[in-house]
Amino acid sequence: MRAMHHFMKEIMWFTIGLVLLVILFQLFAFINSGSFTFHLPKMVSNLNTIFISILLEAIPFVLIGVFVSSLIQMYVSEERIQKLIPKNPFLALIPAALLGVLFPVCECAIVPVVRRLIKKGMPLHVGMVLLVGAPILNPIVFLSTYVAFRMDVQMAYVRLGLAFLIIMIIGLLIYLLFENKDQLKWTKEDLVVSTLKEPIVQSKSLKMVLYHASDEFFQMGKYLIFGAFIASLFQTYFDRSILLHLGSNNLTSPPVMMGFAYILSLCSEADAFVAASFLHTFSKGSILAFLLFGPMVDFKNTLMLFGYFKTKFVLVFMLITTIVVLSAVYIFQSFVWG
Repeated sequence: MRAMHHFMKEIMWFTIGLVLLVILFQLFAFINSGSFTFHLPKMVSNLNTIFISILLEAIPFVLIGVFVSSLIQMYVSEERIQKLIPKNPFLALIPAALLGVLFPVCECAIVPVVRRLIKKGMPLHVGMVLLVGAPILNPIVFLSTYVAFRMDVQMAYVRLGLAFLIIMIIGLLIYLLFENKDQLKWTKEDLVVSTLKEPIVQSKSLKMVLYHASDEFFQMGKYLIFGAFIASLFQTYFDRSILLHLGSNNLTSPPVMMGFAYILSLCSEADAFVAASFLHTFSKGSILAFLLFGPMVDFKNTLMLFGYFKTKFVLVFMLITTIVVLSAVYIFQSFVWG
């Protein structure tokens, strides 16, 4: 009875959200048509356009992520995960990094997948390697970077190779600091299931897969929408001249571009084309910092991480990622690009 009530509640919120989304898109189309006589301020119109574009860009990948998460819930057992992952915590980092190649999803779509795998028994540090690795190591991202920097394809290879090294270091540091201590936020339903003596036998049907996917989507949807709105505010009202001033030298430009990547919250499949547009304005090191940091941590997936993981862990994870990426960029641009 409780499951049916929960399901009906999800259907209600899905219907309300769908109606609001349709109204928003219709309003956007009407405003941009010639029949609308009242002209909104340009900033407001730009805000609306950027907000909708971020949602349209992210939602397909989020749907892929929650669907994969649901399939894992239904068909992947804890025993299978334990068999696939090496017992040695350091050796386990390598297959986790390589596994990221098989997940062609962006930084927000991988969050529910990693959360589900950790719940199924994947070690914390292995899960975080997958979380930061999948959005940047997958073939789609490599191809888009190659095409965007076709006049300097070295950037695509450097991004891939340096990202692999960085995520290994991040995983190692996460293990040394947290080992395998539980850092997830557990819902009431999770705690009820985990304390039952008899395991619940779930029907492995398409209906159950869709049910879990919709439940996951609504849990993370609020973080996605809020994050997209804040990111669109920054993109609309941020003074680009400040960015150009701070990014005028090799010392300040990498952290500036990392912050810019965090604010823009671009999907990793498209960020290379934005980065390429800065090629004649910023140093190659700062462009590399933009390409490395954005897929690992941005504003959208930060909110999702806070929703699914303990606050202290998320803060430490973000600090580790920032320090490792920035250090790697400084070292690489000093010794390789001079």
